[in-house]
Amino acid sequence: MKIVVLAGGLSAERDVSLITGTMIYKALKKKSHQVILLDVYLGYEGPLADIFETEKDWAANIGGIKEENPDIEQIKALRKENPERFFGPNVIEICSKADIVFMALHGENGEDGKVQAAFDLMGIKYTGTDFASSAIAMDKAISKEIFAFYKIPTPAGIYVKKGEDFTWNTYPCVVKVCNGGSSVGVSIARTSQDMEVALANGFAYGNEVIIEEYIKGREFSVGVIEGKALPVIEIAPLEGFYDYKNKYQAGSAIETCPANIPDDIATKMKKIAEDVFVALRLKTYARMDFMLSENNEIYCLEANTLPGMTPTSLLPQEAQAIGMDFEALCEKIIEISLNKYR
Repeated sequence: MKIVVLAGGLSAERDVSLITGTMIYKALKKKSHQVILLDVYLGYEGPLADIFETEKDWAANIGGIKEENPDIEQIKALRKENPERFFGPNVIEICSKADIVFMALHGENGEDGKVQAAFDLMGIKYTGTDFASSAIAMDKAISKEIFAFYKIPTPAGIYVKKGEDFTWNTYPCVVKVCNGGSSVGVSIARTSQDMEVALANGFAYGNEVIIEEYIKGREFSVGVIEGKALPVIEIAPLEGFYDYKNKYQAGSAIETCPANIPDDIATKMKKIAEDVFVALRLKTYARMDFMLSENNEIYCLEANTLPGMTPTSLLPQEAQAIGMDFEALCEKIIEISLNKYR
């Protein structure tokens, strides 16, 4: 099968996306597919004839995930022409030649449905959910409204635009950018004095934030494939909370799958994950993040429509717990994604 693994881009999660893409690229190469790893923004300026037959290590020179977010202006400076355009040279043409595009993008212009919508208009097949459900899940404010409608337990919170007056008196609390992922722009404000710094951090990545109650307890995640939940995984950061560093720097967190929790709690959490999948109109696969309070109350934080597939990512560990190795998981995602087009 001819497959383009699409990664990179201009979001704050660019580095994570490139590592995700590299892992998927190598896995699919092992399964003898004709695979190209392509940076959606930088594109490819070499010859296009027989590109899928070209003997080339497309993953060469891909770096690791740094503790700091990537400098997007430096990335833009690498483009020779039209740096204002999102799709890089020959990206659309190469993707059009593929049987399917494996979406390894994260964050803005990857998980928010814009690329998916463009591909739909151009007749390009891609993995994961569609543009509408991507946009809904990416917007935490809209997601929380849908959670409330379907009675899905989630922390109480408010939506705030930059420069807008608001009232919030519950501390500690969590401030997060409304359309972001990988915990980029997320802060815990323990006092009203912390709020200004937390808001500045959130607004650095967008003009809208969510402020929600802080749930003290344990952190979990549940992957869902074709509407069916995988085993629950627990994430225990060695220090702090499950922020960008703890997610992607090896050894920063202890992950246990299946999670060491009572069966009834695991069953309930998996059921809520499946309910979220339905409520947000998701297709193919996704991953839901949870907090379990000290009183064993379950709270769904958000849904991730393009979960990370890095060496420390959660979804591959959950799949492994049911006997599905990484290569099989990648092929399964392709298989169920193609069903969207049948």
